[in-house]
Amino acid sequence: MLKLDFHPAGRHFLQIPGPSPVPDRILRAMSYPTIDHRGPEFGALGLQVLAGIKKIFKTEQPVVIYPASGTGAWEAALTNTLSPGDTVLMYETGHFATLWKKMAEALGLKPEFLGLPGIEGWRRGVQADVIEERLRKDTQHVIKAVCVVHNETSTGVTSNIAAVRKAIDAAGHPALLLVDTISGLASADYRHDEWGVDVTVSGSQKGLMLPPGISFNAVSKKAIAASKSAKLPRAFWDWADIIEMNASGYWPYTPNTNLLYGLSEALDMILGEGLDNVFARHQRLGEACRKAVVAWGLEVQCADPAVYSPVLTGVMTPVGFDADAIRKVIYENFDMSLGTGLGKMKGRMFRIGHLGEANDLTLMATLSGCEMGLKLAGVPLAGSGVLAAMEHLSTKKNRSLLKVA
Repeated sequence: MLKLDFHPAGRHFLQIPGPSPVPDRILRAMSYPTIDHRGPEFGALGLQVLAGIKKIFKTEQPVVIYPASGTGAWEAALTNTLSPGDTVLMYETGHFATLWKKMAEALGLKPEFLGLPGIEGWRRGVQADVIEERLRKDTQHVIKAVCVVHNETSTGVTSNIAAVRKAIDAAGHPALLLVDTISGLASADYRHDEWGVDVTVSGSQKGLMLPPGISFNAVSKKAIAASKSAKLPRAFWDWADIIEMNASGYWPYTPNTNLLYGLSEALDMILGEGLDNVFARHQRLGEACRKAVVAWGLEVQCADPAVYSPVLTGVMTPVGFDADAIRKVIYENFDMSLGTGLGKMKGRMFRIGHLGEANDLTLMATLSGCEMGLKLAGVPLAGSGVLAAMEHLSTKKNRSLLKVA
């Protein structure tokens, strides 16, 4: 057995943008005895979580649940709707949009990657007008799907999905709309039906506050129709058998029973608080975190305030300071994990997660650890981000946004 010598007092502060800390309520639910996944008790559980998760996606259509990571749900979205050689229009907003594009290539699709060049494209959201312009040129309707990331976990940018839908419609194009909201679901406002999304991809380990291991496809009637003629190979990922068996609360394979117990508890927590209250809480925390970054004299990774993420904040480090070295100082001195910069942003920024069960005091402790760590690492700070965030959270106006039962 690996011997670990690092045993600081207190709980580790997991402030990466997912997996997020798992609340004690959910951990207790997951510890229930495993039951027969073909028995009546499980069927009732299955129907309960399938109904509840629709409320989170804001859909009346099926939500397919897989015992997999979000990467599996990416693959399911592509393989159920597309055929070998199909052209898909994808938009580069960061590391995860790039990985989805690489998967499309590996599956035998032909992704066309739009976006701003260099680092600038990783600091802004999807430009719907660029998508509309490209679709208008596709008079033969060669493009079969548009794939975008709602909340780009690598950068802290939340794109306007409703605008993308309007762009597709304005171009009069029949392409499917596939959206990744793996880090956005249950933290940032998302409306599968209202926004006309055909397949929404998500996972359990972010706003749903579960460990990794469950992923989702919310699917429209148009997507289900497309799946009947799609030719990409699929077996485990096939929606058809899953949706059919879900009608009675079961799956055609062995589901992750105890994680579904946890999902049931997470749904109770989120819906009990109320989705609008959950979104408002995340917005407040995001605003306070950005106030801290500005007070430090540092730059927020997202360059467009209109698409700031309520889920995480990317922090650009000054020239000459390696972001991963700063993260190491914070980890070793304060037992706190922050998200690393990914892809093009490696070593140039770190990410502060403020999602899931986070509250005001969670964020204040996180910012205190960051501020002390930045000072220990020798980063010159313009002022106290802790005080700026505290002032923001404690004002009467901002406190009024917090609903207390």
